[in-house]
Amino acid sequence: MWRFSGVRAALRGFRAAAEQRSRAEAAAEKAAGAMERAVVRCVPSEPKLSLSFALADGSHKNMQRDQSEPLGRVLSRIATNALKGHAKAAAAKKSRKNRPNASGGVDSAVPGSEPAAAPEPVVKLYYREEAVAEDVLNVDAWQDGAVLQIGDVKYKVERNPPTFTELQLPRYMMAGFPVCPKLSLEFGDPAGCLFRWYKEARPGAAEPEGGGPSSLSPSLPSSAWTETGVRERVYTPSNADIGLRLRLHCTPGNGQRFGPSRELESVSPVEAGPGTCTFDHRHLYTKKVTEDALIRTVSYNILADTYAQTEFSRTVLYPYCAPYALEVDYRQNLIQKELTGYNADLICLQEVDRAVFSDSLVPALEAFGLEGVFRIKQHEGLATFYRKSKFSLLGQHDISFQEALESNPLHKELLEKLVSYPLAQEKVLQRSSVLQVSVLQSTKDSSKKICVANTHLYWHPKGGYIRLIQMAVALAHIKHVSCDLYPGIPVIFCGDFNSTPSTGMYEFVINGSIPEDHEDWASNGEEERCNMALKHFFKLRSACGEPAYTNYVGGFHGCLDYIFIDLNALEVEQVIPLPSHEEVTTHQALPSVSHPSDHIALVCDLKWK
Repeated sequence: MWRFSGVRAALRGFRAAAEQRSRAEAAAEKAAGAMERAVVRCVPSEPKLSLSFALADGSHKNMQRDQSEPLGRVLSRIATNALKGHAKAAAAKKSRKNRPNASGGVDSAVPGSEPAAAPEPVVKLYYREEAVAEDVLNVDAWQDGAVLQIGDVKYKVERNPPTFTELQLPRYMMAGFPVCPKLSLEFGDPAGCLFRWYKEARPGAAEPEGGGPSSLSPSLPSSAWTETGVRERVYTPSNADIGLRLRLHCTPGNGQRFGPSRELESVSPVEAGPGTCTFDHRHLYTKKVTEDALIRTVSYNILADTYAQTEFSRTVLYPYCAPYALEVDYRQNLIQKELTGYNADLICLQEVDRAVFSDSLVPALEAFGLEGVFRIKQHEGLATFYRKSKFSLLGQHDISFQEALESNPLHKELLEKLVSYPLAQEKVLQRSSVLQVSVLQSTKDSSKKICVANTHLYWHPKGGYIRLIQMAVALAHIKHVSCDLYPGIPVIFCGDFNSTPSTGMYEFVINGSIPEDHEDWASNGEEERCNMALKHFFKLRSACGEPAYTNYVGGFHGCLDYIFIDLNALEVEQVIPLPSHEEVTTHQALPSVSHPSDHIALVCDLKWK
């Protein structure tokens, strides 16, 4: 009888990486079909392992067992389960025999023909064709490539195969807009997974050449589904798909082996898109990812769902916008298409709901090569995405303005000035605004690092002095990160600053200082006046200049958003033109059926000096 030595056996050989994707998928499915699967999940940090398999009677077993338990106990338990399953199947067969037949009689069993009680099935675990001793611990017994035998049925043991822990299609799909499944993997990598998209066949439609269900997926009836030919994670429905549901067949992988496949169908059919969107013309300038020397940067307030779906928003802020166009599922289709179409290297977003980040933005942008980090504020927050082929994340240095001002010695001098104005101090410290700071390193040149800051300053029109103080805290913190923690790295500072070019905040950023007698120190009246002179270290400019507006709603339009860059290290290669005034006002104002936010994205290509 074979026993494991102290050194655990190596995992089985991996499939050749050079196989074509379709051949690899066929091999994965064929391997699964040759022998039943017994999937084992065994993680060193957890006390139990799980064992999952299907018995001959069709019942599915999912067992949780201690890793330190002897194998014999598990095999005994499996035998008991198999015996119970056999008994249930026999009882069901007998019940069927005693049902009334078509002539009104009863199909009863022949007397004396009752089946004898089935013996307990032989249950064994084999590794390399030798039985594993029953005193071997579970953690060592259940090796990848072992064979579990239950009676006459054999199961191939797959230990920690790539597995989907979450797989979901979006609820709302439109023609012309990319559909990207949300997926989470254990022991796998999205880049190593295999995908096949199907669509419903229209009644009476001829099956397209090469269409029909894949031979890898016999559960797809040829009369109901046809293969689209798309074998990537993202599928963009065409107008021909309107009214049809979609189906996705996916096999989890990690570039070396594959796990159990899964299939899922869309809840609703593909709907018609809104026609031309405000960003369609802009995408003509961003068809490809930029070369390594450039950094395409996007800053965009995407309008949080928590604000868009209120009664106040529907009736007062955006009464001109069709109610369905304010719904999160609709707007996320537009946001995903807009963002992915920019082929950006850096994307800084404001007003990002936590669920929108995890359920919508991460899956969609991940499929296009970007990775993201999130910083919550209260009901929404900030997100920064970066292209993985160009950058890696070295560190995150986010702060809350209120917490930093009160507790960080870096801002001691500013706080001492503010203390002289108790009413203003109280208002400043009530604000929940945050600053997201990510330090990135070039994957092509490790000497090139960059500090990417992202914020959303206080919104109130009379909050000018609050925004000045928030910006002073932000710039002091960014200086600490870019000069002390990572000496000499350049800065890109994106955000919705809620300040037009005529305000003190903008003057402070561009000029490097602001006098104590500036009118914005009394932006909310004399009672809250807080005169102080401020200065900062950087030489910054607005990469996209001063557009007529970046926010356009029924009662206001103005430039509130900027991408500030470090002039000592970066220069502007090109600015992607904003939508025309005609495009913005086609449906009166923003948001609309063709634009998902009340803000407009800023997009520019930056260049290292």
